[in-house]
Amino acid sequence: MDITFHTLPNGIRLVHYPTASEVAHCGVIINAGSRDEQPGEHGVAHFIEHMLFKGTTHRKSYHILSRLEDVGGELNAYTTKEETAIHASFLKEHYSRAMELLADLLFSSTFPPSEIEKEKEVVMEEINSYLDTPAEYIFDEFEELVFPDQPIGRNILGTPGTVRTITAESIRSFISRNYSTSQMVFCSVGAISPRNIISLFEKYFSQAEPSDGMKRDRAEYRYSPVSVEKSKETWQNHCIIGNLAYDLHNSRRMGLFMLNNILGGQGMNSRLNLSLREKRGYAYNVESMYNPYTDTGLVTIYFGTDSRNLGKSIALVHSELDRLRRQPLGTLQLSRAKNQIKGYLAREYENHESLMLSLGKSLLIFDRIDMMDEIFRRIDAVTSTELAETAGIIFEKSSLSTLIYRQNGEKS
Repeated sequence: MDITFHTLPNGIRLVHYPTASEVAHCGVIINAGSRDEQPGEHGVAHFIEHMLFKGTTHRKSYHILSRLEDVGGELNAYTTKEETAIHASFLKEHYSRAMELLADLLFSSTFPPSEIEKEKEVVMEEINSYLDTPAEYIFDEFEELVFPDQPIGRNILGTPGTVRTITAESIRSFISRNYSTSQMVFCSVGAISPRNIISLFEKYFSQAEPSDGMKRDRAEYRYSPVSVEKSKETWQNHCIIGNLAYDLHNSRRMGLFMLNNILGGQGMNSRLNLSLREKRGYAYNVESMYNPYTDTGLVTIYFGTDSRNLGKSIALVHSELDRLRRQPLGTLQLSRAKNQIKGYLAREYENHESLMLSLGKSLLIFDRIDMMDEIFRRIDAVTSTELAETAGIIFEKSSLSTLIYRQNGEKS
């Protein structure tokens, strides 16, 4: 990839990948998320994401929303436990408009008190919607069980009680501590020359005063396997089984990524999908996920099923985990697993919005961008023995935790 890099005197970095598409994408990724909240700040990182759209020294909320939408573009944002992103998609001729708007939101937001109070109601409705969706809520509750009383275990949205306490002062305090220019990356994918993208970057992002916030410290995690069942007013039983896993910097991360895909990744031919859904019809949705963080990680297996199939489904999950631990992949199985991962990654690179965010996150976390051939080389280097060893560690039955939401009135 013919990638352009540039760093401003204030420390903000740029990564740009040129395309010939009529549609361009750009954004800013900040190394700050919900795990960086101090006691009493639960939910403020996500609330800031909302408030960045609510007024600047130059624009009111309506003008922010209309700036790109008037020309067919889109403005969006998201918050995770470790990052916040503001990004835009637009026709290529509107690069200047998009970049000026992102800089305005990032550096000139005013957080009007009236908008804060109004947005609290919006976020509390978002929380209520999420609480009404057990297939989503169970993931956050599982992380709270796995990481008890630790910032990374808290959900991103906050609670109605903590959201009500948010003020302009608490918003500015979080930003002051965490939105340092040395921990920001501007990322771009689109049809613009390196000279022009650098010129616009310098024009709109040089205004920020330099701030050199350190990357977050690694934490020590206290983990003891737990098994919890709760009664819920649901149509299905919901179950999560999981364990701590490798962090973003662990050399075995690629192997675990492959194992997760074999087990319950996006393919319909994943082992769990074949076992629970295709062969037996026990579940509509069954999946596994691997979420690596800066200093830890989490592997989870989720499914929803009828009461009469819950026990059988759990037994099948453990059977598939046991098979990964005890039966190393053969040469053909390993080759298929590698080719599937390569195909997924190559397709993901064709999604230019996803590519833009991926480039920014890679530079932010690893201080580098790996070319596709380097990623494929690391995939090819994974051995069947390594996968079996990783499965033996991560999927060891005595190390797994389980959370079950049982239909109200059902007995275990």
